[in-house]
Amino acid sequence: MDLQTRKLNAIEYLIHLQDEDVFKIIEETIFKTKDVREKAFKPFTEKQLIERARKSNKDYLAGKYKTQEQLEAESQKW
Repeated sequence: MDLQTRKLNAIEYLIHLQDEDVFKIIEETIFKTKDVREKAFKPFTEKQLIERARKSNKDYLAGKYKTQEQLEAESQKW
């Protein structure tokens, strides 16, 4: 079942829902998830991006990095 169909099914379920307690739980879950996502994906400021780039360059020059091959070998152990 594709996402669009699942959304429509959820909407239809909510339209016919009569239990206030169940609806309250669904509503709270939606708002909690929305709050977490909004906080998790806050964009960086220009200053933060520049600082991250400087730190990355410093780490690279100090040899603090892994090659693609090292990362692939490490991921095989997961």
